[in-house]
Amino acid sequence: MKLHLIDGTYELFRNHFGAPPKTSQDGRQVGATLGLLRSMLMLVTSPGVTHVAVAFDHVIESFRNDLYPGYKSSAGVDPDLLAQFPLAEQAVAALGLVIWPMVEFEADDAIGSAVKRFEADEAVKQIVVGSPDKDLAQVVRGSKVVCWDRRRELIINEKEVVAKYGVHPESIADWLALVGDASDGYPGIKGWGAKTAASVLAKYKHVEAIPRDSRNWRIASIGAGRASTLVQSLTSQQDDLKLYKVLATLRTDVPLKERLADLEWRGAHEKLNGLCRQLGDERIPARVPKWIE
Repeated sequence: MKLHLIDGTYELFRNHFGAPPKTSQDGRQVGATLGLLRSMLMLVTSPGVTHVAVAFDHVIESFRNDLYPGYKSSAGVDPDLLAQFPLAEQAVAALGLVIWPMVEFEADDAIGSAVKRFEADEAVKQIVVGSPDKDLAQVVRGSKVVCWDRRRELIINEKEVVAKYGVHPESIADWLALVGDASDGYPGIKGWGAKTAASVLAKYKHVEAIPRDSRNWRIASIGAGRASTLVQSLTSQQDDLKLYKVLATLRTDVPLKERLADLEWRGAHEKLNGLCRQLGDERIPARVPKWIE
């Protein structure tokens, strides 16, 4: 069987910007939630989809904000979207899916922890991570654990990760630490661009293994002068580099209580009917093929 692990926060954002606006009976904006709910219903009614969990950033802030003040936060997020986070979790749970609402950790950490827990299970033939987020590229393993860009219908296996970023999944956190991640709010190391970082990490894999003496570099595409400049940046920003790698590295120790069997979709709950009435779309329950008694 395939295990589908969905980044609910990404899906909610995607539907906020892609689905038509909708106002509920009580005047709330609910378009993103309805779009997400329809998307999850489409997923669980697709052939071969049996086991699903959806991870959410219950609050956008996490332990990473305590480590780095500039890390992404809820500041600047459309209030109409931010207000739908709890509603989205409620809707997906009513559909009968397991949800992981993260507070201390992030949704990506929950997914990383689930991959670590279930990838060795003999019953799991493939884990499909529903997100194109570059942070999640670090969980990809061959074709056993893949990312899925649902918007473009692309499967991203390890070969695709290397083609896109120039490094294997095990080096993605190192690559992000060097080049930075604007969406997460940290800048990376001065002078280290994407191609340079990929060239160096293709040789040394991890930032800790990069020689701090440029005379020991053995990278044909980088000359001695350039190597010296890059090393100077590394040494002058050594503390920043360590911090950025911590920010970029997914946690795999989130305490998820569910067993694999708990992730099997068995149908929607009766409360979905009332929720859809409140949201203003009573057509959704009619498309649900099975219900939990």
